[in-house]
Amino acid sequence: MKQNYFKKSIKMHLPLSEHINFKNKDYTLSPLPKTEYSECTFDHCNFENSDLSNVNFMECDFIDCNFSNANVMNTTFNAVTFKDCKILGVLFQGCNSFLLSFKFTNCILNLCSFYQLKINHTAFINCTMHQVDFTETEAKHVVFKDCDLHQSTFDRTNIEHADFTSAFNFNINPSLNYIKHASFTNQNISGLLESFNIKIK
Repeated sequence: MKQNYFKKSIKMHLPLSEHINFKNKDYTLSPLPKTEYSECTFDHCNFENSDLSNVNFMECDFIDCNFSNANVMNTTFNAVTFKDCKILGVLFQGCNSFLLSFKFTNCILNLCSFYQLKINHTAFINCTMHQVDFTETEAKHVVFKDCDLHQSTFDRTNIEHADFTSAFNFNINPSLNYIKHASFTNQNISGLLESFNIKIK
């Protein structure tokens, strides 16, 4: 009910592009029009350094796209999937948090930031996530399946019920984060103890 109302309200303000397959487009040469994209697919498109602010993506799929350093201020991502994408240095905390939902598979997310953003139930699958900022992020029930979290920051982060069972290279201080019911394994539990200078043999 809320989602239908949200879509109708957007259509009143932005033109609609619906059920379109955008392939091999370079938006560094020609900017993506400011509109609402509903159930569209972007395949092998280049958004590097592009201004995507105030654009609405509803139930869209991004496949093998370059999003590096894209501006996503007030951008709407609702039921959006990213697959095999390069997403470097994107400040997701500036995007529209209303009905925010996305999924990342086989993506590179190095140097991205989810600072103070609510990303509950998000799935990160087989992603490289070096130096990602999760400071004060609400990340309940988030799945980090086979993700490399090297030097990513967890500080006052709510990761209750999150799944880290196959994640690696993370360093999470249990005394500085909310980790109740989060899942880890014997193989990666050392990532919770590095801040205490405890060694597991």
